[in-house]
Amino acid sequence: MGIMIGSGIFLMAGSIARQLHSIAMVIAVWTLGGLMSLAGALSISELGAAFPSAGGLYVYLEEAYGSAVGFLYGWSAIVLIYSNSVAAMAAAIGFYAAPLLGLGAGWQKGLQVLCIVFFTAVNSLGVSTGKRVQNTLTALKIGGLAAMMVVLYVKGSAAHFGRNFFGPAHAGFSLTAIGVALVAVLWAYDGWHIVSFTAGEIRNPARTLPRALLLGVVLTTIIYLLANVAYYAVLSPGAIRGTDRVAALAVQHALGAKGGLLISILIIVSILGAINGVMMGAPRVNLAMARDGLFFRPFARVSRKSHAPVLATVAQGAFAMLFTTLGSFRELFTSYVFTSWIFYGLCVAAVILLRYRRPALERPYRCPLYPITPAFFLLAACGVVVTNFVVNFRQALLGVGLILLGLPLYFLFRYMERNRRPA
Repeated sequence: MGIMIGSGIFLMAGSIARQLHSIAMVIAVWTLGGLMSLAGALSISELGAAFPSAGGLYVYLEEAYGSAVGFLYGWSAIVLIYSNSVAAMAAAIGFYAAPLLGLGAGWQKGLQVLCIVFFTAVNSLGVSTGKRVQNTLTALKIGGLAAMMVVLYVKGSAAHFGRNFFGPAHAGFSLTAIGVALVAVLWAYDGWHIVSFTAGEIRNPARTLPRALLLGVVLTTIIYLLANVAYYAVLSPGAIRGTDRVAALAVQHALGAKGGLLISILIIVSILGAINGVMMGAPRVNLAMARDGLFFRPFARVSRKSHAPVLATVAQGAFAMLFTTLGSFRELFTSYVFTSWIFYGLCVAAVILLRYRRPALERPYRCPLYPITPAFFLLAACGVVVTNFVVNFRQALLGVGLILLGLPLYFLFRYMERNRRPA
């Protein structure tokens, strides 16, 4: 939950409202995003329980498709997926912190970089330190969200919400608009899988990992639905469509200027927790690759004191800082969702593939409602990828090109590993 609840629930409501002109459709899309994430979490739980080692999706893809596909995911993780994710969240912090602190564009970028440096340092101290920071920030953000929703429900109007529920009689919708809105929703839900990266450091992962994924996604979905209802109980659909600061506008409308200040602080705390969670999990991908001889060997080292993959963590932070200086928030999150959902689809397909290829594999946890659950997720993942090609063809094509750019590096690392002299 601490990883999933970041900037999306505060920043995406305006983008979604511009695509969908009724509250009913908005709630439906948020519900669909929650069901998709839940289907993915239930499916990946089977793989996490069967292969409880550091690396998460990289390990599952390698087991199902071979080292080349695993490497492409790991390559994409460090140079695209999680670098984009952390950079986008850092950009969101700048978006909210700049007005509070009176920062210009240059100082705003500096603040974003400073946040990444801080959480790189925190997670270089080990999983225990990262966990304590994560749990503290998660408690603060969920407590703050609960307080925000109570205020909005008390100040809001059920009659106002009901009048706008179905939207204007002439308002229609298109599949493309639903797809674009869904991309924004999925950004808010993303991160449900990252806990699997630390499976090698979790006690009893076969039991703990499925529970964490299931409860985390279900509770986050409930929070997101309640938050959206609260926004529309206070603000008109037109007001929501006109801003990217919906949460701040809603609280300011309910409590005045001081309320806007409080919600901005809550949003910053929430995003900090999400950044910490990603920086805790993502470097384990490169750690696993290096141990398999598919990345630079020094990345396989962990600190004797903290047991953290320090070099991998620093490298992940460095790439995130690079992306922070290059792209806007909207460009970063769109690129992240498209790239990551290609691999999510492949990973869930691996559940079906391994059931056929390795029926004797010990599976301490089995995906419920199999094969309906993974099939639903795969259908949805295909929709997300196709929508991105339709709406952002050049950006999607660039993303695929950057993924495939990893193939020459894969063969280079294979060659280096074959010719490496034993120590």
